[in-house]
Amino acid sequence: MFGALRMHKDTIRAALIGNPNSGKTTIFNEITGARQKVGNWAGVTVEKKEGYIEHKGHKIEITDLPGTYSLTAYSIEEIVSRNFILDEKPDVVIDVIDSSSIERSLYLATQLIELDIKLIFALNMMDIAISKGYQINRERLAELLGVPVVFTVGNKGSGVDDLLEKIVEVAEDRNTVSRHIHIAYGREVEKEIKDIQSALWQDPEIGKKYSTRWLSVKLIENDNEVIDAVSFFPEIADNVIKQVEQTKDNIYEIYKEDPEIIISDQRYGFINGALKECLKIKLTNRIDVSQKVDLFLTNRFIGIPIFIFFIWLMFQSTFKLGAIPADFLMALIEYFSSAISFILPDGLFQDMIVNGIIGGVGSVLVFLPNILILFFFIALFEDTGYMARAAFLMDKFMHIIGLHGRAFIPMLMGFGCNAPAIMATRTLENENDRLLSILINPLISCSARLPVYILIAGTFFPQHAGNAIFSIYITGIVLAIVMGKIFRVTLFKGETAPFVMELPPYRMPTIKGLVIHMWERGKIFLQKATGMILIASMIIWVLGTFPLNRQKIDHADIKKTMEGSYLYMLGKSISPLLQPLGMDWQESVALISGVAAKEIIVSTMGVIYTGKSIDGEDTQKLSDRLRESGMTPLRAYTFMVFVLIYSPCIVALAVMRRETNSFKWLFFSVGYSLTLAWITSFIIFQTGKMIGL
Repeated sequence: MFGALRMHKDTIRAALIGNPNSGKTTIFNEITGARQKVGNWAGVTVEKKEGYIEHKGHKIEITDLPGTYSLTAYSIEEIVSRNFILDEKPDVVIDVIDSSSIERSLYLATQLIELDIKLIFALNMMDIAISKGYQINRERLAELLGVPVVFTVGNKGSGVDDLLEKIVEVAEDRNTVSRHIHIAYGREVEKEIKDIQSALWQDPEIGKKYSTRWLSVKLIENDNEVIDAVSFFPEIADNVIKQVEQTKDNIYEIYKEDPEIIISDQRYGFINGALKECLKIKLTNRIDVSQKVDLFLTNRFIGIPIFIFFIWLMFQSTFKLGAIPADFLMALIEYFSSAISFILPDGLFQDMIVNGIIGGVGSVLVFLPNILILFFFIALFEDTGYMARAAFLMDKFMHIIGLHGRAFIPMLMGFGCNAPAIMATRTLENENDRLLSILINPLISCSARLPVYILIAGTFFPQHAGNAIFSIYITGIVLAIVMGKIFRVTLFKGETAPFVMELPPYRMPTIKGLVIHMWERGKIFLQKATGMILIASMIIWVLGTFPLNRQKIDHADIKKTMEGSYLYMLGKSISPLLQPLGMDWQESVALISGVAAKEIIVSTMGVIYTGKSIDGEDTQKLSDRLRESGMTPLRAYTFMVFVLIYSPCIVALAVMRRETNSFKWLFFSVGYSLTLAWITSFIIFQTGKMIGL
């Protein structure tokens, strides 16, 4: 594998590779005039065969490599082919693909893509493919794979001249289609790949010779040749092998399948995604279970309604099922709060501990069951493979704003948290696409807003809370598409880079894997509750408590008691801006606090409406106070819409600043979202008043 490198001269050195019986040797014979038996009997093409041709002043040396189904070193043919590409480094590699069996043949193509080499795909036997009803969009396939594609019929010499032209173009870096892409293997596997890469880079020499990403993938696949090759670097060998073993254990723990199977499935998912866009076929008899399921779930007529139903079911379950453990958690927090109140003497310190700390954190923790259920559904969509189908279904809608379905995945991740969703836009290669996705992502309602929706919807729409929350989330998606279109035609003009949406096979998720994914996100929620939310709740408590020359808090007349506080003065100063939206000073203060973290809105409203941060049974008290305050269902819904749209939280803004490397886009995001929130809420509230709601 680590043989001597050949020096490149004026001759263009090309290599032909492909599956057995793909017509590779036939094309070789057609180009070079060499005479070989066509086929794959034992020993026929195991040895390297070379030929030469002059094409428009260029001398091309072509090597016919053994027929192989993959680049994993299981057979002598695979070893010979791979070692030639890695060690002798030809200027161009041509993968001859059987077009009549394109899905199977593209598996080798995905492995070649991972080598980051100069590639051409020759789709051979096109006459047979056409006779079987195949219609292949060559230009689209080339764009998606980042590899020029040529149609050939080897036994008739058709397409050979085009192939020679492409060899020269690619060798001289004149082909505009060529670009390097990576096959995405899923969040967990990608993390493990990066860990192995880090271990490999401890010796820079190995990275100079070979792609560390490719080496990492092959190590995960337990490729003995690569494992032996790493042993040539003794300073890193032990650490790398140790990391690889840990990686394989981690992957197995999550998926309950061998890492090699996971890698293979993701490659076929990549192929499936590309062919969904590039291949039309008259035959409908599919034997693959995933393809049979996709006949319904990705159907252009019923796919979208099914997707909407799943999202609706997710939010109904979040509200209905979450209420059961939430009631238990309420009682537990109330018991703890009462115990502390009994232990500590009355006074400012007790009020700070009970209402500032316990109440502030408890007001958010009480919604933890709902948050975990939401994360469970998101993990379920991801682990079963349905998340990729949702992106595929949204592809046409995303094209409205100049993006592709792949960009919808960060938006779906935004249901959990906008901060990692913004980071996930790194998968988009085009800078304009990334910026556009970053700007519209905060319009997707994150889990931090969910406690606000549950409180408000449960109070004012108790019989239809799930539907009300569902409508808010759909509103966010629609606004994201609308604003994306506006930004595309004004700020980010230009063509969108093509992108393959991987469609991995459906798989039965493991309970352990689902719980791990759910807890990973839930843990972040808890960390916020004990960090930023605690601090912000304390600030709100201080503003609502001081100055001390006021009357003691009287829960029977909380409005009169709050009037002298800093919190009241702050709310009154900005309430004129929100009065056209039906909001008073209380909502103004809650919205300001929500800039730190959206969950804080609930605890802030608890302070304002009940005189203390809510916990336990005080959640019901807050609902009662909200109804008694004069807030109507129309005002309540308008408030939820404003919470959906207005400024991203501090964490999301910090990530946005880092990902865009500019304060300009940060301030622009805050400005446009506040403006959009005001305009949208104004239209909803004033229209509702006009029709008598």
